[in-house]
Amino acid sequence: MTGHHPPRLMTIVRFFLLLACLVPVVAEAKQDKPNIVWIVSEDNSAKWLRIYGPGGAPMPTVERLAKNGLIFNHAFSCAPVCSVARSTIISGCYAPRTGAQYHRKQATVPMPDGLKMFPFYLRKNGYHTTNNSKEDYNFHPADKKGVWDTSSRKASYKNRKAGQPFFHVQNFGTTHEGQTFGDPLKFQLKTDPAKVKLAAYHPDTPIFRRSYAHYLDKHMAVDAQMGAFLKQLEKDNLLDDTFIFYYGDHGGVMPGSKGYANESGLRIPMVVSIPKNWQHLAPASPGTRVDGFVEFVDLSATVLNLAGIEIPAAIDGKPFLGKGVSLTELNKRDQSFGYADRFDEKYDLVRTLRKGDFRYSRNYQPFNFDGLYNEYRYKQTPFSQWRELYLTGKLNAAQQQFFKSRPAETLYDLSADPDEVNNLANDPTHQKTLLQMRALLQQKIKGLPDLSFYPEPIFIRAGLKNPVKFGQKHRAEISRLIDIADLSLESFKKSRQGISSALSSKNPWDRYWGLIVCSSFGKEAEPFYEQAKQLANNDSESLVRTRAAEFLGLTGQEDPRPILTEILNSTDDHILANLILNTVVVLQDGKPSYQFDPTLLTAPWTKIQKAEVASRVLYLRESSK
Repeated sequence: MTGHHPPRLMTIVRFFLLLACLVPVVAEAKQDKPNIVWIVSEDNSAKWLRIYGPGGAPMPTVERLAKNGLIFNHAFSCAPVCSVARSTIISGCYAPRTGAQYHRKQATVPMPDGLKMFPFYLRKNGYHTTNNSKEDYNFHPADKKGVWDTSSRKASYKNRKAGQPFFHVQNFGTTHEGQTFGDPLKFQLKTDPAKVKLAAYHPDTPIFRRSYAHYLDKHMAVDAQMGAFLKQLEKDNLLDDTFIFYYGDHGGVMPGSKGYANESGLRIPMVVSIPKNWQHLAPASPGTRVDGFVEFVDLSATVLNLAGIEIPAAIDGKPFLGKGVSLTELNKRDQSFGYADRFDEKYDLVRTLRKGDFRYSRNYQPFNFDGLYNEYRYKQTPFSQWRELYLTGKLNAAQQQFFKSRPAETLYDLSADPDEVNNLANDPTHQKTLLQMRALLQQKIKGLPDLSFYPEPIFIRAGLKNPVKFGQKHRAEISRLIDIADLSLESFKKSRQGISSALSSKNPWDRYWGLIVCSSFGKEAEPFYEQAKQLANNDSESLVRTRAAEFLGLTGQEDPRPILTEILNSTDDHILANLILNTVVVLQDGKPSYQFDPTLLTAPWTKIQKAEVASRVLYLRESSK
């Protein structure tokens, strides 16, 4: 018997040695929480990628992620510009509710009471959080405390503790708008310009074709950069435990997309690679295309859900991955909400809702035509050429619309009209859809409530300390202002009494919106000319006077320049001045074309060099030469 003990003992020893070797592998495979990585490109719509349709760029890195994960066919930024989109993402809240809807920020706003930027919750629950490196939030810098372990161009997930789960954001700017500046006729191209498909609203010129080709090339370049980053994750043996999101930070970037709340400005590419060890947190198997709608307000909730962290009640979004999410429920989601306000010096107020194949948009100030001059936009050569072709009468009807006043509301069937050139709002066969989507949008913005129904300088004076609380306190008033604004959706005959009541109201913002409605109706609102003249000359609120002068100018009833010059010279508020100068440029560059003399402006804000107002002043000086 004793002679048999050594072999048995050696067997036992070998077993425990083998077990000891396996323990680290088992421990590594059973990580308590998944890692989460975001790979973000800038300014690119979904249509620029081959995985979303013919004519898109081949992007093998993204296609590899898609093969191992989910492709979201209907992913949307809530805003068509960086800071507003990123403010929506980091807060998980719709920006018009929080006061973060203006780009670039002229004043920062606080996060909603009791809510932190979402990486704070990850960090609190043991995650290493890093951002490389763009932030561009419209919130107070103090609100970033405790959010990132590192946020810089050197930020890396590699600096975490051994075994610590991480959340890392890697931004790539190769497809950013600034990369399209220059002379397209001198671009070195890989893509054949003759083979690109132009949007129906763009003129077919060598400059546009070469700009498209150049932008497709930029997609292939950024894909290579993303591929190098992905190889590093693979080298670090992290792929089996890491959810990898790829998305664009909003749509773009050819003229008429970035900055505009339409399909090309809002629909983004989004792919999520599902790690081997965490496939139970995905609602579908790798390679699945998800048809349900997801939007940026959902991203924070999704990441927290994947990490097993309770989602704060103040977040507006809902998760599209993780525990409790099914593909059946996800594919039933068929709505996305979007918004566009001031973009640099150019003001607008557009709210849009996509439901299924239809996109409904509400242009609250339709006289603010899309092509209104915006310094940064017009650094793109095709932008300038487009405008020149319009001024020389060389565009067709679809191409001209960008430079003309818009309808108060639009409805597009994207399945038949992906470029949104055939407005169905007045089509009798689509009235049921129109009224349904109009009501849904009204319900949405009243529910927030939407702070943009107060002019930006007024909001900054009155609501900046606590925008969400300010909105709740003034919910009834905002709802009434929305109702006044929507008088422009009815016939003038039906709306006349409502306009009269608004113009006679003791509330200046009732009068303000009543005059905007008058401008929307144009010459049809002739019965209010005399009242508008009284308001233009005598109202106690300068912005009411501005809107009255605007209405009279747009209809050719009275030269608006003396009143606007007086108002501009009487204020020391450069934010207020910039809003009024938007009216000046609308009246100068649109019809009836009142050429403005900037030498008559003497207020101190005319000497400001860096604020948004400086771009308007410079443009007026250049255009008066």
